[in-house]
Amino acid sequence: MFPAAMSVFMFILLGIPVLSLIWFAWAMRSSAMQSAGRRARVAFTIATAGLLAGFLWLILYRRDHVPWEPPPAVQAAVLLWGLMFLPLLAFPSLLGGASWQIITRTRRFLASRRAAENAQPLPAAGSAARPDRRRFLSTTAVALPVIATYGTTAISIPQTRHFRVRRLEVPLPGLPRDLDGLTIAHISDVHVGKFTQGRILTDLAEATNQLKADCIALTGDLIDHSLADLPEALDMVRRIDPQDGLFLIEGNHDLFEGREAFARGVEDAGFPLLRNAAAPLTLRGHPVDVLGIRWARSEKAMVQDIAATAALRRPDAFPLLLAHHPHAFDAAARAGIPLTLGGHTHGGQLMLNPELGVGPLMYRYWSGLYRKPTGQAAVISNGAGNWFPLRTAAPAEILHLTLRSGATA
Repeated sequence: MFPAAMSVFMFILLGIPVLSLIWFAWAMRSSAMQSAGRRARVAFTIATAGLLAGFLWLILYRRDHVPWEPPPAVQAAVLLWGLMFLPLLAFPSLLGGASWQIITRTRRFLASRRAAENAQPLPAAGSAARPDRRRFLSTTAVALPVIATYGTTAISIPQTRHFRVRRLEVPLPGLPRDLDGLTIAHISDVHVGKFTQGRILTDLAEATNQLKADCIALTGDLIDHSLADLPEALDMVRRIDPQDGLFLIEGNHDLFEGREAFARGVEDAGFPLLRNAAAPLTLRGHPVDVLGIRWARSEKAMVQDIAATAALRRPDAFPLLLAHHPHAFDAAARAGIPLTLGGHTHGGQLMLNPELGVGPLMYRYWSGLYRKPTGQAAVISNGAGNWFPLRTAAPAEILHLTLRSGATA
């Protein structure tokens, strides 16, 4: 695993249980939980303990201390809790509740001092008995992060079994006449592993074959993290029947257990893995160079890799670049490469609509077709699989691209 990814992993590893226990202790001491019935407190304790137990199970499995992989629902709940509802709901509610308690106690202290000075009785703090409805709502509000985690898990698991086929026409000025109408099946971010396994892999292969595209491009993150899932992933690739060529590049998740080990697994299975390399072929009677770069997190490294790879193209060939990170598009356009295919973004994963959400906050290009004023284009896939169980307004997909001569869509 790369040092940056390892640092993030260790922060999450240590932070989730600590923050969870702090929040749980606060929640149990809150007036809402104190006034709730015993059954409510027991249920809340069991539900929270279940999330922490699932987290422990997953960590022990990842470190090879237990042989049984947690089922997808457990892994989904752990991810949703640790990466979404704990930081976005639970911990903010703790900070808000603690701040309110400080304000309330300060007000009472000041009021008691004023009352003592004026020899007046303190105002009543309120009735000790709460209406059942108010008690239910206050208890639910405190327990909302846990309730939301389990509820969203139930919604998200069926979602991981579905994908769409999105068809796009890609206008490219200067596209050779022979290549007008050329079709490409673009598959990215399958993430074979905890949420993408079994039947959906067969469905992805069959859907790709039905497109009968001229060539197939897989733009990284074939597996989620474990090389143990690579044979199943390659079985899916093996079921895809390309018309004239199938090409793969690496993504960041592919490399968690070793860049060279992943490359050996792919190449030993007989598939072309392009790592700063060019694959020459002929499509519809015209020479085409499929260029592929290695995964690089920094744009400086991407610029260097693109320059080195672009130098490999033949003068008479139409070049096509495969790059996992979408920001490679800028350097590719400057290098005169007319079309770049990428992924990595999952379409923004959590979007309110196609233009508003996580995608534009993190990336310049996150889903669909993008074009430069000079005519170069990039197509960024939402990805066909999932590492995180929940998607909103960013559905999993296979892209079917049709290249067209001309400057307008």
